[in-house]
Amino acid sequence: MNIRILPSAVKELARGSRFFERKGEGLGHYFLDSLYSDIDSLALYAGIHLKVGKYHRLLSKRFPYAIYYRVADAGVEVWRVPDCRRDPRKIRPALR
Repeated sequence: MNIRILPSAVKELARGSRFFERKGEGLGHYFLDSLYSDIDSLALYAGIHLKVGKYHRLLSKRFPYAIYYRVADAGVEVWRVPDCRRDPRKIRPALR
C-alpha cells in the first residue's frame, strides 16, 4: 500500500524533530525514526484505528503525537501529525 505524507504533516514532523533535538543531541533523529516507523505500519494496519471526523487517528507509541490519515483508493494519505500536548481546540481547526 502506498503511503503519501502531505506537506502539512512534513512540517509538523520537522517542527517536532527540532523541538526534541534541542532537548538532547540525537533525540530529534530518534523522534523522526519513531514517527516514520509508526507511519510505515500503516501499510499493514491502515483503517483499523479510531476514526475522528474524516480521519483515522494513530497514536505514536513513543512520543505524544498523533498521526491523522485517510485511506484512499491510491493508498494512505497522512494529513497531520500534531503534538497531543497542545490544546485540542487548536488541533481541531487544523483537521478541517
